[in-house]
Amino acid sequence: MTADLSSLLNASKALTSHLSRPDLPSVNLSLDQIEAQSRRLVSRQPGTSGDAGRANYLLAQAHVDAPALASSIAHLNTQATFSPLQALQDTDVAGYLRHAHEQNLISTIEEGRRETQEEFYRVLEDRGRRDWEARKKRVFEQLGARVGGENRAVADLKKSTHGKNLLSASVGPAPTLQMQSKMMAYDRVVTDLNAARLRGTSYPIVHALIQASLSANSDPRSLQITQNFHVLSKITGEPPALPPLSHAGAHILNAPIIERKFARAYLGDPESRDAVELRRQIAKGAREALEEQYWDVIERTIQARPMEARLGGDPSVANKIRAYILVRHYRNGEWEDRIELVAGQPIWAKLFYLIRTGHAQEALEEATRFQQAIEHRESSFLSHLRTWVESPDRRLPKPHRDQLHAAYNAHMLHSSTADPFKLALYKLMGKIDPARRSVAQVTVTTEDWLWFQLSMVDEDEFGGLRGLAEVLLSYGERHFDGVPGQKGAKRGVWAGVLLMCGQFERAVAALWDHHETEVEAVHLAIALAYHGLLRVPSRAETSDVTPLTLSPVSPPALSLSTLIWRYIRQFVKMDAREALQYVYCVCLSADQPGGVGKEQVENAWELVRRIIVLANTGAAWEELVGGFRPDGTRFSGVIEQNAPLLKLDDMHEYNEHILIRAAKSSEEADRIPEAIKLYNLAGDYTTVIAVLAQALGNTIAQPSVDEKARTIERTAADILRHYERMNRAVGKERDAVIRLLRVREAMDAKDAGRVETALELMESTDLIPMDGDVAKITKRAEEFRELPDALQRNLQTFLTLTMDILSAVHQKVKASSLPEVTRQSTLAALRKKSRSLIIFAGNLKYRMSPDVYSYLARVDVGIAL
Repeated sequence: MTADLSSLLNASKALTSHLSRPDLPSVNLSLDQIEAQSRRLVSRQPGTSGDAGRANYLLAQAHVDAPALASSIAHLNTQATFSPLQALQDTDVAGYLRHAHEQNLISTIEEGRRETQEEFYRVLEDRGRRDWEARKKRVFEQLGARVGGENRAVADLKKSTHGKNLLSASVGPAPTLQMQSKMMAYDRVVTDLNAARLRGTSYPIVHALIQASLSANSDPRSLQITQNFHVLSKITGEPPALPPLSHAGAHILNAPIIERKFARAYLGDPESRDAVELRRQIAKGAREALEEQYWDVIERTIQARPMEARLGGDPSVANKIRAYILVRHYRNGEWEDRIELVAGQPIWAKLFYLIRTGHAQEALEEATRFQQAIEHRESSFLSHLRTWVESPDRRLPKPHRDQLHAAYNAHMLHSSTADPFKLALYKLMGKIDPARRSVAQVTVTTEDWLWFQLSMVDEDEFGGLRGLAEVLLSYGERHFDGVPGQKGAKRGVWAGVLLMCGQFERAVAALWDHHETEVEAVHLAIALAYHGLLRVPSRAETSDVTPLTLSPVSPPALSLSTLIWRYIRQFVKMDAREALQYVYCVCLSADQPGGVGKEQVENAWELVRRIIVLANTGAAWEELVGGFRPDGTRFSGVIEQNAPLLKLDDMHEYNEHILIRAAKSSEEADRIPEAIKLYNLAGDYTTVIAVLAQALGNTIAQPSVDEKARTIERTAADILRHYERMNRAVGKERDAVIRLLRVREAMDAKDAGRVETALELMESTDLIPMDGDVAKITKRAEEFRELPDALQRNLQTFLTLTMDILSAVHQKVKASSLPEVTRQSTLAALRKKSRSLIIFAGNLKYRMSPDVYSYLARVDVGIAL
């Protein structure tokens, strides 16, 4: 053991042997000795011992007793932090209550601070998530992969050399079969709307959308969408039908003007009289829609429970309300608590439900029947009710309101037994305490609560409809629709709430945020724009992420052009004609002031051009833009026929803003045949020839000829024949097209083995002099530099093609059985032409690669032998 310990000691000493340095002294001290030496060194430093004293001296000059404070801190008892400073006696009730009140205030403030902090972080996280989802959705749409996977059109676009320029115009994935059937139901409405606009007649678009919604949505959960359209029909006051077109005179005289009816009031000064009246109409229309909805609920409830309703043979409104009240509030032979009976009748409930279903006049008649019994309980109620019913804006004069307030405060405000329906009636008539927005047993559903709020709205007090909108926006979507994906979640309720409070742009955005209601969102936006109830942002304010634009200094706005493009991109290739119908609706906002309307028209033109570029080629494409018949006469396309819907006044504007610019976009997208046809339709014949020359120059240089190149060549030949007959676009570019077409014929003849014909065609182009005159060849080489670019950049192709043809003819003649004299003269002529080609190429030697010139020289040597 001793040996082992000794060996361990020696080994431990050897651990630091590699650290020893002969030039430094060694330290043979333990750790305790080192610590003691360090403390002694610190104590020798000047000022160390006097710092505390000087600090106490300085604090004392400021009347601060540092030692006393240190002692107080040392003896601080944190357990008594919230106890009273002075001990309370057991009999000091006032002191105890005061202390409890202070503690409640402190705890309430702390709890409020904590809840505010938690709510802030929750909203921040939710907003960040929504922004991320919106941006992700936007990126997927731009890539044409909204559902997943890469779209074929996008793949084709990426292969194109101009793919980046058209990425923002890429198409989306094809919709599902179920989605297609829904879209087709709504498509017909938009088509009929535009037909009416072209005729200059009104169209009841909202009612048409209601019918489309009923036919497209068989799911009972989708009834809320139909209800939203119904709300809009009541807000706008749109008639369900108009006089037939056969009575044209009657239509013009009697039909209301619907298109942009509310634009001036909605888009103008929000404080103007028209704007205030519009907000009143919105509140009234929304309230009436809820009243009709509730009446439908009452009738269905009575039909479902006839034994409890005991309707009898009286079909009157009052009797149906009586039957409904029995079903709702009568259980086991007893009325619910707080239901007050007047003359044996639940008169307050009956009056409320009559008003709730929009039968205010019937409510007045019912109250008159029980006048004596009611006046025995509430002496002036009938007078107030009559005045309120007869008032056009449901507003009582101040004396009546003061009396109602007095009776309400005296008998009902703090009563625990007051009939809740009587309480609701008093609040409605007197607009009492609008901040308390619900009444127990009365506002039991979302629709009841909304109807009550709309009935309490007063544009002269508490902010009116805008004040109600602020309250509803503070609740948010989840309060009404629930959490997405969870059981019980709804769709469309939040959009309906926003519609009822006049937040039309937000309502459309709320529907657009969910894939299953995107179709309805687009058509709701079109209906709003048609009635003049949609505000669109300027181009500078339009967001690339979401169609909705929110600004702290201006009302919400919705980019209709963005919304429509994201919708139609799903079917723009397979049904471009229908896509155009939606684009025409963008111009509905052309009258918005501030230059925004003009921007909307320009946006519509841009979408039309985009559709032209993306639409499938063929007869359907020519139906869009027009074309030429075999006899040379021109026929107009769908876009030209509907030009008034795009605010295009004449043919010049149509050519300038649609055809020529669409042709440029097609050219950039490498859709040359379409670009040529568009330029030709626009009458820009010089550009047609220039584009043809460039396109033919590109095809000539291709090693293999595809169908696209053949299409360009056929188009060029057809247009060239027509232009030669009409003597159009005469000049170098047209000559270049003629030469390039002959070069292509020469290539085809060579490939077919007809080398003599190929040689004749190349000589007819007059591109390469072959007569052996050196001076002439030199001059022609100088002139070649002035030819169009399509010819110059294909110099190598022309030279190698001609030399190959000469070589092939030489071989054929050399192997032929012609007479010797004829054969020798022919071979000499070929050698002369080959030598002329080499001289010509030598003059343009630096315009081609050295390999090409070397190849030409080798072939020339072969011909010369």
